[in-house]
Amino acid sequence: MGKSKRVLVSFTERQWKLIETLRGEMGDGDADIVRNIVLGWLTEKSFISESAKNKMRKNNEK
Repeated sequence: MGKSKRVLVSFTERQWKLIETLRGEMGDGDADIVRNIVLGWLTEKSFISESAKNKMRKNNEK
């Protein structure tokens, strides 16, 4: 996977209670759950697919 980056993120109690409800569904550890939420959101908003498409275009132009 390569290098990883750690970030400090703060949530309100209400936000964290919502995140806690996803334990077991989106991961077991806090970091896994938050990571999967972010990746799911990026996928839903098509950022990941658009990024991949742009990289493919750039590679094909070379």
